[in-house]
Amino acid sequence: MAEGTNETMHFRIEKEKDKASDVIMRVYAAMEEKGYDPINQIVGYLVSGDPTYITSYNNARYLIRMLERDELLEEFVRFYVEAHEGD
Repeated sequence: MAEGTNETMHFRIEKEKDKASDVIMRVYAAMEEKGYDPINQIVGYLVSGDPTYITSYNNARYLIRMLERDELLEEFVRFYVEAHEGD
């Protein structure tokens, strides 16, 4: 690192591509197959942190807990913003 620099360094860890979106879609499908409203259940999990909002069917509860809730929220926000850019 150069002495006397006032520039902010960027640090970025590359995440496994599409991991969060894959988990979201697999959990969504499992919830739908079991007859739950996937959006309400996933929101309940994100707001409360209580994994019992997610079915254990097809390992959905295990899968969603592999990611931090902030990672899931980041994926939702990224998707929303990308879908609405240029509106």
